[in-house]
Amino acid sequence: MIIESGIIILLGFLFLVAKLRRKTVLYLLGWPLSVDLVGSVLAYVIHFGTFTGVMAAAVAGLMLSACTSIGRWAVGYIENGVYVPGRVIDWSRSITR
Repeated sequence: MIIESGIIILLGFLFLVAKLRRKTVLYLLGWPLSVDLVGSVLAYVIHFGTFTGVMAAAVAGLMLSACTSIGRWAVGYIENGVYVPGRVIDWSRSITR
């Protein structure tokens, strides 16, 4: 039950990220530790109060960290104003507009 709850929390984060512009997503992926910390703390704050909620938030934080790493590898990131392309998708044409 805890793992399933963590997956549902992670899906909520991913749906929010899907609404952002590509350039914003790439900029956020340039700050992976910050994204992981803010996402984990936000999940802990929202689900604080029960052991199950805190454990689900911990699972979501771990999965968010994995998704951040996979996202940096797959689609790339923007660091110091320079786009580093991913190995799966190259968004260099769409972010220059």
